Amino acid sequence: MKTRRLTAAGAVVEFLKHQYIARDGREHRLIRRVFGIFGHGNVAGLGLALEEYAGRDLPFHQGKNEQAMVHTATAFAKSVNRLGAFACTTSVGPGATNMVTGAATATVNRLPVLLLPGDYFANRMPEPVLQRLEHPGSMDVSVNDCFRPVSRYWDRIQRPEQLLRALPEAMRILADPAETGAVTLCLPEDVQAEAYDFPVNFFAKKVYRVERTRASAEAIAEAVRLIKKAKRPFLIAGGGVHYSEAEKALASFAQAAGVPVGVTQAGVGSLLAEHEYCMGAVGTTGSGAANRLAEKADLVIALGTRLTDFTTASKTQFKDPGVRFLTVNVNSMDAHKHGALPLVGDARAILKDLAKALRGWKSPLGYRKKIAREKSLWEKSLAVITRKSRDLSQARVIRILNDIPGRFTVVHAAGGIPGDIHKLWQPNGSMDYHSEYGYSCMGYEIAGALGVKFAHPDREVYAFLGDGSYLMLNHELVTSLQEKRKITVLLLDNHGYQCIHNLQKSCGSGGFGNEFRKRNGGGTLDGDVLSIDFRKNAESLGAKTFEARSEDALRTALADAKKEKGSCLVYVPLAVPSAVPGFSWWDVPVPAASRLKKVKSARKKYESAIRKQRLYY
Repeated sequence: MKTRRLTAAGAVVEFLKHQYIARDGREHRLIRRVFGIFGHGNVAGLGLALEEYAGRDLPFHQGKNEQAMVHTATAFAKSVNRLGAFACTTSVGPGATNMVTGAATATVNRLPVLLLPGDYFANRMPEPVLQRLEHPGSMDVSVNDCFRPVSRYWDRIQRPEQLLRALPEAMRILADPAETGAVTLCLPEDVQAEAYDFPVNFFAKKVYRVERTRASAEAIAEAVRLIKKAKRPFLIAGGGVHYSEAEKALASFAQAAGVPVGVTQAGVGSLLAEHEYCMGAVGTTGSGAANRLAEKADLVIALGTRLTDFTTASKTQFKDPGVRFLTVNVNSMDAHKHGALPLVGDARAILKDLAKALRGWKSPLGYRKKIAREKSLWEKSLAVITRKSRDLSQARVIRILNDIPGRFTVVHAAGGIPGDIHKLWQPNGSMDYHSEYGYSCMGYEIAGALGVKFAHPDREVYAFLGDGSYLMLNHELVTSLQEKRKITVLLLDNHGYQCIHNLQKSCGSGGFGNEFRKRNGGGTLDGDVLSIDFRKNAESLGAKTFEARSEDALRTALADAKKEKGSCLVYVPLAVPSAVPGFSWWDVPVPAASRLKKVKSARKKYESAIRKQRLYY
């Protein structure tokens, strides 16, 4: 057997260069790029290996924050429909654990990222090394064990030859749409530098083929019987529609069968706003049209969605006593939720099979007329909610952003923006809306926008976020300038975590600890609002900045930012609180015992609401 002598780190780099993923006859590199921040735990091992072996096949990019690197990788994987991933490497200790939040974000959203954190010495000779967490119960524990619950696959490489089993398994998980998420390979710093005679064929080209798996004929026949019995079917489109590139199949199915479609955060854009059966967002942050139809649905077809609490309004959205669920999902666990009839497989393939089997069937005429009325009513409501006003509101900012001409993507994740934009967005393309709402991770937006830009360099990309998220993670503005990957940050300043502030007040509080205020003479944080110059901050990082305090100013600022070659920030101070109505409930427990009158009142409302929750099984 021919061998090649390489360090463990060198073998990792050489192996990653030859991994590919393919679907529908098109091949892509599985690991496209490496993001990293070096320290003593990876600089002499993986760092030198990247310098020596990576070349143009595996470009290296310097991150500014470890969590943000993983967010960039996650957004990239989402933007290429899981047909590619980034690797992220860090040193031992805090560099590694800074990636844990990013790992959770990727795994929750079923998106592939490869994490290569440094780890402590396998030989244990210099123990305790710098940044070592000494655990009294085991010498084998390190901080990297934190990655176990947030990774789809986790391993610690104690000897170079263990890579012969670990790397292929890691690639299998990354490439499998049913199992994918964060994959973590912990690399002890001494093992990275150790050499081994690796078989040459270990570095041969490997292609992982993503099959469009289909449900059985029996399952399709049962699903067809269920659909034909339904008088008020309703379809929920999730992110799986995008990942399987099933947008056209969905549009055709909905039109032919006369089935209304509500979309999750990840599913926005799976059906364009102009489509006759597009009802907009569904669930806690849903539209009036989608939610009213969902309430009375006797059959819910869940297509590529995890059916989270926001989608089901904490299991209060679907009120028909006999409602049934039919799910289409590549992930078996997701397909079996709510006692559904599960069709486990590729969304596009199964939709086509269902459409073929249902040919000639259409939902009742009276129901289709109701669908048209609901869509018309919601369109009128949208016009009222987003009407022009003297002062800028969040709703108007969203409408102005929605109307930007050309190819663009808006990235958002946390705070009050997701709730409003989900209701109000009118998708003009399948890629104009990028939401990270599986983990709703503050700080994702700017790093995520960079990931989208890496995937689609020809698009204008907007990081849409509040001041709270900006203060958490703005570092990758520097990386975007360093890499000449322009993004535009649209920053809404409302002086704190106002989304949670409003939620807090709805639970009976007078407001505590959520606004950015000075500490007053009494020792509480309810003094004057803090003055923060976000424009100067962004300018210090190298961004060109603009300010908008009116609709005309915002349109001008966005147009001027579009002309710039480098990254920009558009600063929008908001004086008007969000006034977008809600149409469904969300379960946030209110204290059962309190001295506060408002809390007691909120508790009574909460107890009334939870009685409407149902176990769909």
